[in-house]
Amino acid sequence: MGKTFAEKVLAKKAGLKEVRPGQIVTVRPDHLLSHDNTAAIVEKITGDLAEFGVCSRELHVVVLDHVVPAASEKDAANHKAIREYVRKHGIRYFYDVGVGVCHQVMVEKGLALPGMVIVGSDSHTCMYGALGVFATGIDRTEASALILTCETWFKVPESIRIDLRGSLGPAVTAKDLILTIIGELGADGANYQSVEFHGRPGSLTIDDRLTVANMGIEMGAKAAVFEADKVAADYLKSIGVPPKSYEPVWADADAAYARRMEYDLSRVVPVVAKPHTVDNVVPVGEVEGTPIEQFLLGTCTNGRVSDFELAASILKGRRVADGARLLLLPASREVLRQAMASGAIDTLVEAGGMLLPPGCGPCLGAHMGVLAPGERCLSTSNRNFKGRMGCGKADIFLASPATVAASALHGAIHDPRKEIRR
Repeated sequence: MGKTFAEKVLAKKAGLKEVRPGQIVTVRPDHLLSHDNTAAIVEKITGDLAEFGVCSRELHVVVLDHVVPAASEKDAANHKAIREYVRKHGIRYFYDVGVGVCHQVMVEKGLALPGMVIVGSDSHTCMYGALGVFATGIDRTEASALILTCETWFKVPESIRIDLRGSLGPAVTAKDLILTIIGELGADGANYQSVEFHGRPGSLTIDDRLTVANMGIEMGAKAAVFEADKVAADYLKSIGVPPKSYEPVWADADAAYARRMEYDLSRVVPVVAKPHTVDNVVPVGEVEGTPIEQFLLGTCTNGRVSDFELAASILKGRRVADGARLLLLPASREVLRQAMASGAIDTLVEAGGMLLPPGCGPCLGAHMGVLAPGERCLSTSNRNFKGRMGCGKADIFLASPATVAASALHGAIHDPRKEIRR
């Protein structure tokens, strides 16, 4: 019997010939990611760090992104403590405020490569599965132990196979696909399982795959992964990563799965996740006309150049509705530069958009774009539970960049297919 991706990569990293679902294995991850929570993590091991130091200067990747620039004295002190930790222990991979959201930075800097095992003290670490990485979130206690030992443990997960065929239609995006899948599986439908995307996903770009993998955790998945095919290899080459620098791992054709599903991409339609759960998914037509005060375009889920260019193609030469706030949140400085060069940012700002610094602020309600009681936001982010954007009495709807842009024109949820320019 063949092996799944998770079984193969965890066996390799554990130094075992094979493993089976449910087995406990000890592995040495290639990287540990943390962000503004780094100070809280290292505070747990202050004494041990003073005595033993870090186990590796290359393991820990630190990115300041959640509250950037600092919104308060407390935030500034937190950032200062993190910078001191980085300097004291010679942490090689440190990215200060303004570089971007941690997950986008990991990908752009070539730190997430096919065949790797990467853990992060952030649930959306699973995004790197777009490049054939077994990537998953861990808690702060696990992260602190890793800094000292370079080792952690996993229970080998069962796997779900999702076969994709066909191509997405006009104004339908990968965000619509993953929300559709989550709507069917449920927020806990893949709990502690590795979700593999098979079939013919070649029509999905790396940006598409990053969006899909990013939201794997929203159906409870331990990991969400695509094969490191030519699309992935071409992307890695474009950022200076040669094929000889990584060893892809993929599932065997005869691997056993806990569940198999199939989606015809041509049948996917624009959808919206209604408050207050990500799996509360309906076709956009069911909520069309719902008034919206704030629109958020960006985040680590949909803050890439292609997302801004798609939105700009809809908003070019037009203005957002009176009273509507359109926030533009690039996933990284590099995305911002490229989107400026392409003219997408200028188009969106001219349409009434407000450009924010690359980071996470409004997505989690840390600062910038916090909602007021009774307000509604239509966002390209990945979560919509109560209080997610800073107010427990506000409503958050999730949708694609195309739906957000089209809706911003009307100040209400709107089907983006109606705004396609012939």
